[in-house]
Amino acid sequence: MCSIFALLDLVTPADGEALRGLLLECSRRQRHRGPDWSGVYTDEGALLAHERLAIVDVDNGAQPLRSADGRRVLAVNGEIYNHRALRDRLTIPYEFQTGSDCEVILGMFPESVRAADRNAATVRMLEALNGIFAFVLWDADEDRYLVARDPIGVIPLYWGRDEQGRRVVASEMKALYDVCGDFEAFPPGHFFDSRGGVEGKGELIRYYRPLWRRHSEAEASSDQAAAETAAAARIRDALDAAVARQLMTDVPYGVLLSGGLDSSVIAALAAQHARRRVETDEREEAWWPRLHTFAVGLEGSPDLAAARKVADHLETVHHEMHYTIQEGLDALRDVIWHIETFDVTTIRASTPMYLMARRIKAMGVKMVLSGEGSDEIFGGYLYFHKAPDAEEFHAETVRKLDALHLFDCLRANKSMAAWGVEARVPFLDREFLDVAMAVPALFKMTQGAGGTPRIEKHVLRLAVEDLLPHDVVWRQKEQFSDGVGYGWIDSLRALAEEQVSDDELRRAEFRFPRNTPATKEAYLYRSLFAEQFPSEAAVATVPGGKSIACSSPVAIAWDASFGANADPSGRAIRDVHVAEES
Repeated sequence: MCSIFALLDLVTPADGEALRGLLLECSRRQRHRGPDWSGVYTDEGALLAHERLAIVDVDNGAQPLRSADGRRVLAVNGEIYNHRALRDRLTIPYEFQTGSDCEVILGMFPESVRAADRNAATVRMLEALNGIFAFVLWDADEDRYLVARDPIGVIPLYWGRDEQGRRVVASEMKALYDVCGDFEAFPPGHFFDSRGGVEGKGELIRYYRPLWRRHSEAEASSDQAAAETAAAARIRDALDAAVARQLMTDVPYGVLLSGGLDSSVIAALAAQHARRRVETDEREEAWWPRLHTFAVGLEGSPDLAAARKVADHLETVHHEMHYTIQEGLDALRDVIWHIETFDVTTIRASTPMYLMARRIKAMGVKMVLSGEGSDEIFGGYLYFHKAPDAEEFHAETVRKLDALHLFDCLRANKSMAAWGVEARVPFLDREFLDVAMAVPALFKMTQGAGGTPRIEKHVLRLAVEDLLPHDVVWRQKEQFSDGVGYGWIDSLRALAEEQVSDDELRRAEFRFPRNTPATKEAYLYRSLFAEQFPSEAAVATVPGGKSIACSSPVAIAWDASFGANADPSGRAIRDVHVAEES
């Protein structure tokens, strides 16, 4: 995982060198994301900085990347999985300077420049990319820049303006929060062209508009089971292809394995490809043929036991990492600094992930696959049991995917990047999304034919039931912050009870009038956030209100009893959740 920082719309030609010190200081705050190398580009129109985590073309892929004539410059955080196919499809010759997967963006850009409709050409370019990315591309000849973010927002990106009106772009909020009076998260699935729009003053455009946003009815069939089996086969093939694509790496890698369905499926599919190098279409042996898996939890946690069973089944090199409650509590301030949120669920789950990332990096591993996105696609959260019909079920999965960059994507990316580890998420591969989200919601619901109750994510479980032990495939959803050990959340509540008084909570709306915390635990996290990011703009980047799954407005509409629930733990849905021994 890398970081980018850019200063654009410079006020005077002299800004280029005058602002170099500021550029270096702001980029340095993100160096944990890319500890392998630092790169800087400056001219009279733009300043770009890059902190590199070398994953592909370790020897020659340093950034910012430049065209052969040096007039077009690109700073990217991300991976383009289909870069080889895209190189072969270029219609305008381009002289590649490196083997970096990201340089293909520079190769594709001339088609956008020469097109009569630049916006349409840029949309086509971005739609062709299969990957996770956030980038700034500077064209010195045209005095033009392009900023873009991947469809779901797996890679973080923020932008704003400083007091002089200069555009500031950064991978993390900490790099610009005290430079810009106003800033926000750059929206996923969008690009900004500085020469677009009315009078060429710039335009923000949404390029990602998948057809699956609309609800797809299940075709009438006398045999729903057969139709679901066919859908499961499509899911299996598409997910296997996504996992294979995302094993593109020139460095040691592994899989995060909680023992739940999603991470176990990713591990099982990765194990099938681990012995061959995907970069050569599996014609050559892999450089690191043994698959490594990583699990974290309190001593005796449900996740650790389940992960061990999966690892034994897959015969991976398994690493079981224990942490103590005190170690987790001690890390809270640092966790909030890195993940840049005060959302309760996110902090609960980020803390063990953050501790695990440090251990993973210490072992020399720089990239991991993770299972984020499955619950949003297949309705895996326990409140989906209450969905009244397929149309509302599907609409909620779309809403969850739209918000994912604020929650699980943010957690997985920033918790890992805190220690220079890249997290990849095959469930959010755009080609897989096209398949999985087109599956009728009826096949994902917890009511089968004739209203028979069944476990959540039924169609996904059908797709992979031959890959894993039966009790893993059919294990109920356990939120990561619960599964690492129920004592973890209980201890967080106890700490908040000790540090936040009843009076402070009663007066919370006066101290925190925006996104007022509703519990002592939320108040504690909000206080730690405010100490480190003391600006209204920073607060505005965090979802407010009852954004947690079990108390979302949609969940309350499905079952009014959720309205009295201030706790986001999966255990709070008592008539659905089945506790495991710990």
